[in-house]
Amino acid sequence: MAKELKELTSRAKDYSQWYQDLVIKADLAENSAVRGCMVIKPYGFAIWEKMQRQLDDMFKETGHVNAYFPLFIPKSYLSREADHVEGFAKECAVVTHYRLKNDPEGNGLIVDPEAKLEEELVVRPTSETIIWSTYKNWIQSYRDLPILVNQWANVVRWEMRTRLFLRTTEFLWQEGHTAHATREEAIAETEQMINVYAEFAEKYMAMPVVTGFKSESERFAGAEETYTIEALMQDGKALQSGTSHFLGQNFAKAFDVQFTDQNGKLEYVWATSWGVSTRLMGALIMSHSDDNGLVLPPKLAPYQVVIVPIYRNEEQLQKVNEKVKGITERLKALGISVKYDNADNKKPGWKFSEYELKGVPVRLAIGARDLENNTVEVARRDTLTKETLPMDGIENHIKQLLDEIQENIYKKAVDFRESQTREVNSYDEFKEEIEKGGFLLCHWDGTPETEALIKEETKATIRCIPLEGDKTPGKCMVTGKPSAQRVLFARAY
Repeated sequence: MAKELKELTSRAKDYSQWYQDLVIKADLAENSAVRGCMVIKPYGFAIWEKMQRQLDDMFKETGHVNAYFPLFIPKSYLSREADHVEGFAKECAVVTHYRLKNDPEGNGLIVDPEAKLEEELVVRPTSETIIWSTYKNWIQSYRDLPILVNQWANVVRWEMRTRLFLRTTEFLWQEGHTAHATREEAIAETEQMINVYAEFAEKYMAMPVVTGFKSESERFAGAEETYTIEALMQDGKALQSGTSHFLGQNFAKAFDVQFTDQNGKLEYVWATSWGVSTRLMGALIMSHSDDNGLVLPPKLAPYQVVIVPIYRNEEQLQKVNEKVKGITERLKALGISVKYDNADNKKPGWKFSEYELKGVPVRLAIGARDLENNTVEVARRDTLTKETLPMDGIENHIKQLLDEIQENIYKKAVDFRESQTREVNSYDEFKEEIEKGGFLLCHWDGTPETEALIKEETKATIRCIPLEGDKTPGKCMVTGKPSAQRVLFARAY
C-alpha cells in the first residue's frame, strides 16, 4: 500500500492525473469496456447511495414523489421544441434497428436490415419530451396540478473526451419535472429546488457554492431561466454542481398540455425541471481530497469509523474483539456507521494506509497495551493527527469529533474559495488573473457578443449571475458599457 500511495500523483505535479489516480486507487470507479462509460465500484456506489438517499429525503420533504419514464424517446418528440433539439442533437445516441441476425457469410452477428424501426428512438439525454407527452394524459383541470415528480435514472450524452464521474457518455442522475398552474408557482419551484441543492452541497458535501442564474447563452436548451450552483475545485476551476430550470410554457405548447383553470378558461401549463448527477462525486473528490487520498465528509462516508485491532496472537485478538463489540454497538446506537477490520490477511500498517487513501473520517486502533490501559488511539483523516484517549465514553467523543470534522472540512473549503475569489475591473487585468484560476467577479455589459469574445480569448465563461453579493452597477470591463452587477467568471470543467 505504501508503494501504491507513492504512485498517487501529487496535485501540484499534475492535478488531472492526481484525480484519475485517486478515483481508481480508492476503488471508486474504473473505465469500462464500452468507450466513454464507467463502472462505479461498490465503495464509490456506497457514497453515491448516501447522496441519493439524502437528496431523496429532501425532495420528499418538499412534496415530490418518484416515478419512472422510458429510456427511449421517439426522435420526433425531440424535434418539437426547437431550442431543446438544437441543444442536444449532437449528443444523442440513436437506436435504428430492433434485431440482430447471424451473418450468412459466417462473420458473427450483424444488424438485420429487415428490422429497421419505422421511427428511430433516441436514448434519453434528458426526459422533458417523453415526460411532457405523458403529462398531456394526466392533466385536464387545475385540480390535477401541481404535479411534482422526480426520476432517478441513467442518461446518455455522447462524449468524445471523458473523465470518470465528471464527464462520461452514460451517467446516473435524478431529474425533477414539475407542472404548475401559474408562472409564479413554477418560478417558486425552480428557486426552491436550487436552494435544496445548495443546502445539500454545503450541509452534507461540506462544499461551499455560489447560487445564481445562467446567462442566456449558458441556459439549458428550452429553458427561459436556468439557476445553478457553482463550486470551486482545488485547481482553481469551477464545477457546475446542480441546475434548476424554469421552462415557462415551452414544453406544454410543444406537446399541447393545457388545463381548464378555475374560471373555465383553457391555459397552457407552466413547467420546471431540475437535476444533479454523479458529477457530484467528482466535486466531492476535488473539493476536499489531498495527496494522501480521499477526504470524505462524515455525512457521506460509507463508514464513518474504522476500527483496526493490533495483536500478536489469537488470545490478544479475542480480547480486542470482545472490547470492540461493545464500542461498535454503542457507536451504532448513536447512528454512527462502523467497520471493524479484523481480517488477518493484511497488517495494521497496510490497513491504516488503505483507510487513509479511502478517506474514512475516523480510525481507531486498539491493541493489548490499550486494553491494559483502557485507552484507544484515535486518528482523524482531515488533519492526519492522532491522540490516545480513555476508552470510557469514547463513543460520545467520536460523535462530537465527526461533527467537528464535517465543520472543519467545510471551513477549509470556504477559506480556499474566499482566497481565490477576486474583483477585477479591467480586461487586461482579467486576462492576467484568469491564468491564476479561481472565481473572478467582473462587470459585463449583458450582451452575448461580449460574452463570446471573452470565452474565445480566455476560455473563461460566465458561471452565474449571483443571486447574493454586490449588486452595485458599473461599467463592462471589455466595452465600458453599463453593467447591472458583477457576474462570476471562471474556467470550468
